[in-house]
Amino acid sequence: MAVRQLLVYLNEGYEWIVDIDLEKFFDNVPQDRLMSLVHDIINDGDTESLIRKYLKAGVMTPRGYEETKLGTPQGGNLSPLLSNIMLNELDKELEARGLRFTRYADDCVIAVKSETVESAEETSMGLAETGGRKRPCKVDGVLWRPLLLGSDKDMRCQGNLKRSIS
Repeated sequence: MAVRQLLVYLNEGYEWIVDIDLEKFFDNVPQDRLMSLVHDIINDGDTESLIRKYLKAGVMTPRGYEETKLGTPQGGNLSPLLSNIMLNELDKELEARGLRFTRYADDCVIAVKSETVESAEETSMGLAETGGRKRPCKVDGVLWRPLLLGSDKDMRCQGNLKRSIS
């Protein structure tokens, strides 16, 4: 589904792709906020209890068992679903700004028409540099531009720009 949507954007002339990396997203999800969002959607005590137990189950590390008070288990079968619930607000914000994007879990790409950070879409998205202020997530920048679909030249690296978004 995401690939199809991205192809639609490419056919509309949005050929430059901004790959957004939500740095350490799964490690930093506030569990109480997530459970509040889950409750708003599910509103079933038994299911919510199972999800909370899943979040609080802890992890095994080389040092032994460690509690998990923050985040969701990355790679778990519920993690993509829980991240989609958590990032629904991001989707609404990107839609409100009129951006062409596709997202699954913490992976998001935004299609733009220009490779320059000064383009209108990127400026409205907050990609323009902001005087060195740190923002909550990292953008890997415009990584590639599809050239010849179906060939090994589809994804030529265009650099690795570092910008921050709000």
